[in-house]
Amino acid sequence: MYFLSFVIVEGVSVMLVALTREVSAGIGRCELAYQVREPIDVERARRQHRRYEEGLAALGCTVQRLPEAPALPDAVFVEDTAIVLDEVAVMTRPGAESRRPEVGAVADALRAYRPLVRIEAPGTLDGGDALRLDRHIYVGLSHRSNEAGVGQLRDLLGGFGYEVTGVRVGRCLHLKSAVTRVGEDRLLVNPQWVDADIFRRMSPIEVDPGEPSAANALLLGDGVIFPSAYPGTIRRLERQGIRVHAVDVSELAKAEGGVTCCSLIIS
Repeated sequence: MYFLSFVIVEGVSVMLVALTREVSAGIGRCELAYQVREPIDVERARRQHRRYEEGLAALGCTVQRLPEAPALPDAVFVEDTAIVLDEVAVMTRPGAESRRPEVGAVADALRAYRPLVRIEAPGTLDGGDALRLDRHIYVGLSHRSNEAGVGQLRDLLGGFGYEVTGVRVGRCLHLKSAVTRVGEDRLLVNPQWVDADIFRRMSPIEVDPGEPSAANALLLGDGVIFPSAYPGTIRRLERQGIRVHAVDVSELAKAEGGVTCCSLIIS
């Protein structure tokens, strides 16, 4: 399934591909680390996921949706299976063993766009822990990503000129639960979960104090896809001139999913 779209970057029409995956009928059995388990309405989650895909298209992406994997509850969260860079796609080894079978179908799709390299045992790495800021990739050392995975990523990408730095994460699932990029030199950050001073030359926008889970935003062109559940943080972003495309992802959030989690962006 495809939605076709283009984005204009510095006067040039560029096609971005957003790789997504249908919500699994088994999403209620998802892995959880910090969230209290609640019933998930699968059909409502799928409707929300469609609106999310429409948001991707509105901000310039061609959406390529992979089919449902009923036996893989977390498969909609494709971000965790790969890190897509200009030169290569790194296929990860998710920290939750139940999620490792998700990688195969995503690798098959990414072969059309990039050469592939892989994180191997004993390394673990979730894509949600990888924050790329130009040629520097910060990786959360979390419940899901370990030192061995960060070391392998550093070795795999050193020849392409990337710097890789591990960042301790202890109060949230992934690094990108605590900080994401929302502009060329702007970060959205929860300062209680990560120290913004770690990230060089970037100016922080702090989440609304009453919305600690609001640091996950997906930057596309000159806009961001962002959860509608966090109006205080939306106002903070808009005051900084950031165009917000708000989407309801409340059912997916019950599975500890954010807006970056549900796509892999390929340029």
